[in-house]
Amino acid sequence: MATQQMAQATPQISDTVIEQAFDQTTRWTRDYVFDILKDLGIHYIFGVPGTNEIPIIDGTSYPENEVRYIECLHENIAIGAAMGSARMTGKPGVMVVHVTPGIAHSIGNLFNAYRSQVPLVVLCCQQQNELVTQEPLLASNLVDLAKQYTKWAHEVRTPQEIPMVLQRAFKEAMAPPNGPVFVSIPWDFTMVAIEDEAKVKGVTRISPHFTGDDATIKQAADILSAAKNPVIVAGDAVGYADAWKELQELAELLGAPVVLQTFSSLANFPNNDYHWQGELPGSQAGVQGVFKNHDVAFLVGFGAQAQLAVYKYSDGPLFPPELKQVYLTNNTWDIAKNYYGESAIFGDIKATLPILNEYIKPNPPAGAAERNERMRLLSEKRTADWDAYLEEAMEQEDIWAVVIAKALKEEIETRELVDNFVYVHEAVSDAAPFQYYLPFTNNGAKPVSYYCVAGGSLGWSMPASLGIKLENTSSQGTGTKLVVNAVGDGSSLFYPQTYWTAAHEQLPILYIITNNQEYHTLQLGLQQVVGAYGNAPGYGWKPKTMDPPYLRLERPKLDFVSLAKAFGGEHGEVVQTPAAVKDAIRRGIDHVLTNTTSYILDMRIAGNTPTAPSTADSITAHYSRQPVLDYFHKETVKAELLSASAAYLPSNIPSFF
Repeated sequence: MATQQMAQATPQISDTVIEQAFDQTTRWTRDYVFDILKDLGIHYIFGVPGTNEIPIIDGTSYPENEVRYIECLHENIAIGAAMGSARMTGKPGVMVVHVTPGIAHSIGNLFNAYRSQVPLVVLCCQQQNELVTQEPLLASNLVDLAKQYTKWAHEVRTPQEIPMVLQRAFKEAMAPPNGPVFVSIPWDFTMVAIEDEAKVKGVTRISPHFTGDDATIKQAADILSAAKNPVIVAGDAVGYADAWKELQELAELLGAPVVLQTFSSLANFPNNDYHWQGELPGSQAGVQGVFKNHDVAFLVGFGAQAQLAVYKYSDGPLFPPELKQVYLTNNTWDIAKNYYGESAIFGDIKATLPILNEYIKPNPPAGAAERNERMRLLSEKRTADWDAYLEEAMEQEDIWAVVIAKALKEEIETRELVDNFVYVHEAVSDAAPFQYYLPFTNNGAKPVSYYCVAGGSLGWSMPASLGIKLENTSSQGTGTKLVVNAVGDGSSLFYPQTYWTAAHEQLPILYIITNNQEYHTLQLGLQQVVGAYGNAPGYGWKPKTMDPPYLRLERPKLDFVSLAKAFGGEHGEVVQTPAAVKDAIRRGIDHVLTNTTSYILDMRIAGNTPTAPSTADSITAHYSRQPVLDYFHKETVKAELLSASAAYLPSNIPSFF
């Protein structure tokens, strides 16, 4: 016999259906979730088990639902893994979190997903609806916690609205621009019996392939055709649109260098194209140096426009006032959000660029051929300088990141895996060598072959590697046979529990720990702060020491291979010299290609505890010798950096706090 409470909660459902619920022969409201996942072809739910979530998790026990529950040991791992899965499929990653602690633990990667426009649906099982107002254990206003970093956040008010809310949530996560959505459901609502015929019909899908206004495209073409020295900035929306080919054609037409937004989430332009100049610098003066001599900037898919640690209004804007700005992206918020745009095209990048290119072809800007030839020569010079730098690195006692990057490149190409690898990047102190050497080329790779995030909250990469490896192919046509995660020692310590899920799910991933035994990016950040404010009027702040012990990872020293082994990652090795890197990389790749377990390479970027820097130059010497990626703006950037600070900080020093 049905209880009075159930009858009150579901007055529209017959007593017969409710009686059947006790015999496990009917459907429950939680099954609306699985209707949608089946419709979209989503096969994973990520999470950390809690009592409230059991009704939803239980649904993954039924083979007909075709969904597996991927158990993680921390919610930020679960959401990170969901992000990795979403990156590969282009469909929303799905996770279930546990009341207030669950969404609170997820905030770091929820922020990363929001800033990187990753489609997610986060389901949070709230305490019982009849109890929430009385402030029970773990309950809070969950929507307020999540809404700042989501496209939509909502708490279900009645079981009857669950199908409508879920349809809206998945529709919104997939609508351009993609992003995370949060739905709180009182857990008792998930167990309400429903008729067998009560199902979600499907999820409305809004096509992202819409072209911009034709008159505005013509206006943009006129401005670009009249440019004397144009520059292109490619943001994440380019990579998500898989628009390399179209943007390459435009760069050739304009004779324009292509720089990427700082902390690009994808490979937004192929690095074998001579127009490619790497990412924008991470300093105010560096960015100013890039734009200094340009009259027109084409800002395409450019969302993360101020990825800086330090900014001072007194030092001037990032873009000079005389710079004409032309925008194209699928997100109105990112169009001219910081500066005035002469022309603003709202449209899908892949659909709109061919139209723009056709308008420019009859009237390309003057000097395009000469600029293209100059960039070809600069690209050859860059290649020679990087090869010389690699030779120097091979003579060092410790391992420089360039040695790792080159060894990875050679193994990927030798094994013909250019279209079947994903590189997950969180070695934030050493981005340039990996971005330069790894084959993010139009000879097989795709933008999704590179994974990073625009948010910068640490601990994203190891969790992401799980979701990436769970998917066999990407929506852009590449595979995931080889998944490599390069991560700094400090970042790897955020969520080492990731190793357990990798072992539990038998996911063979190559983890490369770039181990310098310190928070190196914070050492660099400290220098940037002192450089900006150490002698500034009204400030004059300097730390007691430029080598604070709290930025060291020592006493005791960390054993990363043993740490991974404790969580089930049974294989790995310590690599201490440059000469040993290539064979170690080969062994690691052999292992993950032929086994179901991961492999950990502890690469000693600093073999022993680093000595204390005596001057600012000593800590940046490694970067001073490393070639920059942007050879087109090399001299103007250097001049701006020198004029901004007596202590020269090279443009390839990362900006990270």
